[in-house]
Amino acid sequence: MRYVYLAFAFLLVATVSILGFRGSKSSRPPIEIFPDMDQQPKYMPQGESSFFPDGRVDRPVPANTVARGFFSEDDHLAFGKDENGEFARGFPMDITKELLERGRDRYAIFCAVCHGASGDGNGITKQYGMIATPSYMRDDLLNMPEGEIFDTITNGKNTMGRYGDKLTVEDRWAIVAYFKVLQRAQQGTLGDVPVDKRSELGL
Repeated sequence: MRYVYLAFAFLLVATVSILGFRGSKSSRPPIEIFPDMDQQPKYMPQGESSFFPDGRVDRPVPANTVARGFFSEDDHLAFGKDENGEFARGFPMDITKELLERGRDRYAIFCAVCHGASGDGNGITKQYGMIATPSYMRDDLLNMPEGEIFDTITNGKNTMGRYGDKLTVEDRWAIVAYFKVLQRAQQGTLGDVPVDKRSELGL
């Protein structure tokens, strides 16, 4: 019988140790078996440090440096600018079916919520008070250089946030390409349709 009591006591202690007292509250800090995992000697973002004269942990970026993986000798590709520093027209890569499909996919995720599936500015956010989203059919947007559209996606404009930290350079250009597809689709005329395909339109 003694061993039965000892086994019961062991199981009780083990159960409480593993599960704890469910529903009970305590103001004491929990027992930490390996405190070094939670209490690491490190600096948190925007913290303080006596090592630097200004006491800041965050250090200013050195002048004329570029983050690893972000350097590009092609200003058209990286910034949407031509050799004169102006917004470039055209694309720095070939427009392929795969690029347009990628642009449509990224547009649906990042852009359609505000600009609408067709680029008319009637995204779902309009139902919640965001009424300033423009239609892509505005004359200034129809005539805007592709490089400027790329720059807007990268850095944002007015109430539109920046997406340079969320989308790769290639994905941003893919969205620009799909942007132009949406514009072209709204400007199309019967003359743009090959004669042998017009019957498919019921014409």
